[in-house]
Amino acid sequence: MKQFGRIFRFELRGYLTNKVFVGVTALIMLVVAFITFIPRFSGDKDENKPDGADDKKVMIVSVHDDSASDIMLSSFKAAFADYDVQLGSGDVESIKKQIKDEKAECAFVFDTITTYKYYVNNLTMSDTNMASANELVRGVYQILAMIEGGIPEVEAQEIMNVMIEGESVSLGQDQINNFFYTYIMIMALYMVIVLYGQMISTSVAAEKSSRAMELLITSAKPVNMMFGKVFAACLAGFLQLALIFGSAYVFYNINKSYMEDMKFINTAFDIPLELLIYMLVFFVLGFLVYATMYGAVGSTVSKTEDLNTASMPVTFLFVIGFMIVIMAISGSTVDSPLMKVCSFIPFTSPMVMFARIAMSTVPVTEIAVSIAVLVVSVFVIGVFSARVYRVGVLMYGSVLKPADILKLAKKQ
Repeated sequence: MKQFGRIFRFELRGYLTNKVFVGVTALIMLVVAFITFIPRFSGDKDENKPDGADDKKVMIVSVHDDSASDIMLSSFKAAFADYDVQLGSGDVESIKKQIKDEKAECAFVFDTITTYKYYVNNLTMSDTNMASANELVRGVYQILAMIEGGIPEVEAQEIMNVMIEGESVSLGQDQINNFFYTYIMIMALYMVIVLYGQMISTSVAAEKSSRAMELLITSAKPVNMMFGKVFAACLAGFLQLALIFGSAYVFYNINKSYMEDMKFINTAFDIPLELLIYMLVFFVLGFLVYATMYGAVGSTVSKTEDLNTASMPVTFLFVIGFMIVIMAISGSTVDSPLMKVCSFIPFTSPMVMFARIAMSTVPVTEIAVSIAVLVVSVFVIGVFSARVYRVGVLMYGSVLKPADILKLAKKQ
């Protein structure tokens, strides 16, 4: 245990004093700070600006049928509250010039009550004005049809604008609200496990290729060396995540009043404590599973140039789990049979079960079984990896094949 503690402290000190580690962490924190401070300095909330003085983009509505222009204008103003909707003349060229000169953002020019052309300078992928206008125009046409049928205009508008009150009550998880921070956490888990796993295997391979391993092995047991590296990397990765997400939370609270309309950002920081605890559990267990495997892989190569090829099966295994999760949460199929099966496979469960907990209702027994399987897997894979590490660190030459590794581990 004394050897393990010494190696653990040495490796952890190496991470925390590494200029790249410190620099990347500081850079990410600065980027997060920059993003969260953008709303404060973007002028979205100017206390010196009088009420109603917001500079809205101009939308022009031109209707050839004068009898429908008033109701069309009032309907567009109600539907497009973010725009300064103005009634335009029938001169199309004049309207085009206003848009090109950036005096207006867009324009709807109606030839008849149901046919129009939408003019805009640059049509973006996020432009949904036509979709909104189609529903609006359909309603206006129906109101006018009812007026022609003898129904008073006020009554026709009341019929068409009747308020429908609906409320959704989720008895489980709200996938819409939970999607954003679930995606962020899965990405963070993926990046940390892959990045630090590769760093562990690179460290082992570098020590072995430089023959430093021959000196280290005489003063410490291989098992203590491997687990010292693994636990140090795990703690370093957790500290890095804590610093990044902790600073993001602080910066968010400083600028929270400027982000009232940013629903996704507000949702991302409204994470239940229970979910954070589950993330911590699955992060640690999932990291230990893969980190020990990466450590064993690093011991089987004699040159760092061979490391990418040797570690490819482990990385590929993790990428499969990541792709399954991303496709499931994107397609709202977190409770599919594939996801349920993967919840109990130790190579995929750290991400899969966490995604299911965040975006679905999972029985406590399934969560307990998944965690228990992971704990047992950490022990079994750790023992196997330690045996491979013990043999591999002193074997030089070509890269050990999987069959050779199994034979050596069995002998141990």
